[in-house]
Amino acid sequence: METNYGFLYPNHSLRVYYPSTRARLLQMSSQYRVPDNLYYTREHEWAQTLNGIVRIGITDYAAKTLNDVVYVSLPSVGQSIKQLVSFGTVESIKAVSELYSPLSGAVTRVNTELTNHPELVNKSPYEEGWIIEIKPSNIGEEQKKLLDSKQYLVLLGSLGK
Repeated sequence: METNYGFLYPNHSLRVYYPSTRARLLQMSSQYRVPDNLYYTREHEWAQTLNGIVRIGITDYAAKTLNDVVYVSLPSVGQSIKQLVSFGTVESIKAVSELYSPLSGAVTRVNTELTNHPELVNKSPYEEGWIIEIKPSNIGEEQKKLLDSKQYLVLLGSLGK
């Protein structure tokens, strides 16, 4: 007897089939926004290059997982940051999470709107909720360590297993 979950065998054991990787990717891509023009870390930060400056924030997945963001600690302009090293934190009603820089460089600008409106990280993680901008110091080599949108979707799909 066939069911939606697999096949029922005479000994009444149920064999369950899990969604294929492709099905999980489709589910993740419809559940979370993952823009094609960004690079991603495995820790759920994104980076976008704009005229030699890199804008950094957290992904839609991270924003939805954190839920209600209540505070974002921002580094100082001029501060030097290293790739995949913490440069601040995001605090929500659920947890405090470290922010890891996708690339090394010097902070050129911080999103001061987040001081009074940290919820922008939840409402608009890729637009109004960006966190910092940096002048990258080694983008050529370091960008190779980041994920493109397809690789990031695969990572998200593996989290649902």
